Amino acid sequence: MAQPDAAPGDVTPLGVWPGTAYPLGATYDGAGTNFSVFSEVADAVELCLIARDGTETRVDLEEVDTYVWHAYLPTIGPGQRYGFRVHGPYDPDRGLRCDPSKLLLDPYGKAFDGEFTDDPSLYTHGLDSLGHTMIGVVINPFFDWGSDRPPNRPYHETVLYEAHVKGMTMTHPDIPEELRGTYAGIAHPAIVGHLKGLGITAIELMPVHQFLHDRVLLDQGLRNYWGYNSFGYLAPHNEYAASPRGGAAVTEFKAMVRALHAEGIEVILDVVYNHTGEGNHLGPTLAFRGIDNAAYYRLADDDPSHYMDYTGTGNSLNVRHPHTLQLIMDSLRYWILDMHVDGFRFDLAATLARELHDVDRLSTFFDLVQQDPVVSQVKLIAEPWDVGEGGYQVGNFPGLWTEWNGKYRDTVRDYWRGEPATLGEFASRLTGSSDLYEDTGRRPSASINFITAHDGFTLRDLVSYNEKHNEANGEDNRDGESWNRSWNCGVEGPSDDPDILALRAKQSRNLLATLVLSLGTPMLSHGDEIGRTQGGNNNVYCQDAPLAWMDWSLMQTNADLLDFTRNVIALRTAHPIFRRRRFLKGGPIRSKEHARDIAWLTPAGEEMTPADWDSGFGKSLTVYLNGDGIPEPGPRGEHITDDSFLLCFNAHDNALDFALPGTDYGPEWSVALDCSMPDGRSDAFHPAASTVTLAARCLLVLRCAA
Repeated sequence: MAQPDAAPGDVTPLGVWPGTAYPLGATYDGAGTNFSVFSEVADAVELCLIARDGTETRVDLEEVDTYVWHAYLPTIGPGQRYGFRVHGPYDPDRGLRCDPSKLLLDPYGKAFDGEFTDDPSLYTHGLDSLGHTMIGVVINPFFDWGSDRPPNRPYHETVLYEAHVKGMTMTHPDIPEELRGTYAGIAHPAIVGHLKGLGITAIELMPVHQFLHDRVLLDQGLRNYWGYNSFGYLAPHNEYAASPRGGAAVTEFKAMVRALHAEGIEVILDVVYNHTGEGNHLGPTLAFRGIDNAAYYRLADDDPSHYMDYTGTGNSLNVRHPHTLQLIMDSLRYWILDMHVDGFRFDLAATLARELHDVDRLSTFFDLVQQDPVVSQVKLIAEPWDVGEGGYQVGNFPGLWTEWNGKYRDTVRDYWRGEPATLGEFASRLTGSSDLYEDTGRRPSASINFITAHDGFTLRDLVSYNEKHNEANGEDNRDGESWNRSWNCGVEGPSDDPDILALRAKQSRNLLATLVLSLGTPMLSHGDEIGRTQGGNNNVYCQDAPLAWMDWSLMQTNADLLDFTRNVIALRTAHPIFRRRRFLKGGPIRSKEHARDIAWLTPAGEEMTPADWDSGFGKSLTVYLNGDGIPEPGPRGEHITDDSFLLCFNAHDNALDFALPGTDYGPEWSVALDCSMPDGRSDAFHPAASTVTLAARCLLVLRCAA
């Protein structure tokens, strides 16, 4: 048996057993390895065993069951490097691209070695790509998980934190240099402690499937930093491992999950099943294209030499084909069962719903997820759009799914920058977006509320720039979204004006507090809690550099913002009234059937009228949340009561007087959060029916002191 990192020995016919068609990929069982690959178009398939010195030993896969080619090699174990060569028709005009000169990666590969050299052999028919492509590695699947168990935190108790493995760990002074930029870096107590201190319950990692750096970026001295260019759907990206050789990335990833779980933090993966890194018809032949092009990709109906592109990246996976669907489902189950992750965020998820051309929320993929006993039980988050026609599908995903709520982002940004709009939509977003989710039987937690994410401005840049500044990306500032719903508070970019800086800080607090205290599932973008900036660049997908990494020195520079973020998350965590499982009902203030759960008041303290809601210039209101009006029971069936709260919103550019309601609502109110204060804290009390002057552009949260 070959030991890890050892060169394979000669393979004789007596050393090749028939093996099995399933599981697909390379599966070590403790004695040998079963190899299995699907190709309906192949005439023959060779398994290629690659030694460290580049020596290649080829094994004919003579067993074929329903287009799955397989063999078992009893002498092969962890550390063995391998690939496939597929013999078959090469006729691009008919969508056929078999080329045995290409060493092809295993679609089910669990680890990869080496790197791509961008050699012409990757693009040119007939040129051998061995030595210029990555190589699959047989892994040891056995790992000591100890007492690891999934936190299984319900959505209404979840606070998400979107992060980048490298970007979050590259500059942290407490992480050893050799662990920066790695899974081990995320698992380091410095990072885990930061997440715990914030009150984060789930980290959503940007793509960690093995991905490819785009040729056009490498030519400019740039890299695919974000990683939305996957080709290895069962393999953790090897550049994020402290030891990138062999299967070390798998072990390190598992250790990261185990460490986060030990602190009650779930791990969500951002996954890219809508396209692969092979790109369009001019892209490299790495795996899928050479194994079975027409099975894995959506080819253009009128020209099979080209690809349907609903993603803006050159190709789209063919989710109409059963083996492509199987790959996606097998990948999801692998990450849950073997790697212990707790859920997935699906990039451009609308693409997965395209059976033909239109987006169909009842497509085969969603049917498979619904009935799968493993995948259906983890967190499933959709980015509910793609770039194709009819691709914006916020609110239209099936019942199991939660969604990044782009309408929440846009509405809250517009409200706080003072755009004329009706207060009605703001109220809907604040209370869980029932207009989007209630009709499908979903609850407020179906709305993944966010103000910022990896794609777009950071929070600090959102209040510092009116325009994008993406010149560093090499596209003359043409890339990235031009309509950001941002406001620079009077000066574009950096400023030393204390009034501008104070306003930007307050706007940041307003946005964070609104996000965390809204019904739904809040998601923060990494570094927003310490004022991370990208210098106005809203598309750092290619910036693997300090511009995109977290600057941890900001923990001291912006300590007040960090304290504020901790305080507002702690407020949400301590009070179930901000974590309601069901949509609010409203109703009469003293209904005999149930205590009223919410009331909407004008700054004058009067209940909102239809005219107030429809006012295009209205920018202020008070929201009353009744702690005695929570009808849904707790996890053990217990009745839940909480303090009552008043949320006073003033998005006007002038201070306003807010009349507090009378004693029917509560006798006295203490300040739970004041966004005019750097850390949000205040010891002030206000009696019922009194008047509170609220600063311009400010959110004030009052708690009933009774």
